[in-house]
This record gives sequence, C-alpha cells and structure tokens, in this order.
Amino acid sequence: MGLDEDEASDLHFKYYTQYGLALRGLTRHHEIDPLDFDRKCDGTLPLEELIQPNPKLRKLFEDLDRTKVRVWALTNAYKHHANRVLTILNLRDQIEGVVFCDYENPNFACKPEPEFYHNAMKQAGISDPLKCLFVDDSKKNVVAAKELGWGRCAHFYEAGLEAMEGGKLKTLGQNGDTAASANGVVAITDLEELRTVWPDIFSK
Repeated sequence: MGLDEDEASDLHFKYYTQYGLALRGLTRHHEIDPLDFDRKCDGTLPLEELIQPNPKLRKLFEDLDRTKVRVWALTNAYKHHANRVLTILNLRDQIEGVVFCDYENPNFACKPEPEFYHNAMKQAGISDPLKCLFVDDSKKNVVAAKELGWGRCAHFYEAGLEAMEGGKLKTLGQNGDTAASANGVVAITDLEELRTVWPDIFSK
C-alpha cells in the first residue's frame, strides 16, 4: 500500500477502532484479500513461542457443568488461526464449536457487528439471546452482545497486561481506562472469577 510504519500503524488503529478488526477496513476500502492476509500474517506467527497451555485454565473448562452450558469460541480471526490457538492451549476438545470471521466471504462479519452475534446464535442453534453467556476481553464486544439481549456478559480485563490494540502497544490500566461492572456487564480480571460470578454453571 506504500505506507511507512507510522502510517500503517495509524491506519490499523483507525480501522480497528471503527470496525473492531483492522482487516475489516482493509478489505472494505483497499481491496485487500483477507485469505492472503491471513496466510502472510496470522499464518506466520510463531504462536508456539507466544502462548502455552495453562493447566489451571483447562481445569476451569473441565469444571463447567455441560448439562447446563455448551461452550463455543467466538473470534475475529479466521478458522485456521482459531483452531491453532485452541490446539496449542490444549483446549480444542473443550470447545463444541468455533464462530470465526469467514474470510472466504469478502463481506465477512466481525465483532462487534450485530450480524456476527446473530450468526453465532444460528450456528449454535440458539434462538433465545437470554440463554447466551459471553466473555470477551474487548469492552466494545461485550457491550454489543449485551445490547442485543445476551443474558449474561463479562468483560475480561487483565490490568497491567501489555497488549497490541489496533496495531498499537497498550498497557491495560493506564490513562484511567479500567473495567467496571455496569449495565449488566460483569468485570473480571481473572477467568477464575467466573466461578464466583456465575457459580451455577460449574459442577465443581
């Protein structure tokens, strides 16, 4: 696209903020092939060096009462990246299905667009949004789900964590940005807190 590093970073952040996924803006405004983008970007990430299995996290999934809940993963990545991450984390067998951005469709939906959540319910065979429980590390995504009537929503917020957000490195908790429980959205800083805020969905 002929952009220098700063220009590319700014454009990434602009589209991430506008659409929830930078690639959504790149495909819409710059005719970027999402499948080619996935192969050259997500497909080349050394994920095995970046993430590792967490026995405590796996135990959290194992302790869910599967007579009360079905577990699906909702991601703004493509299916190959999503399955690769779940496999490395040793969680693939704990997930019933994956709702992903379908890069084969140039007009794919992504969080926080309503169509993405509607597609998720359709794929999971759920007609009543009140039956949906949703956890996400993006406040925008959680608020969008709640506005669509999803029953229980939690914003997972790791204060102090350094993370890339829209192509820019950000330390969560700086500049006064914090998570707060409001409007039916529960704020958690550790996934283990789900045992306390939603105790009815756990068998142990």
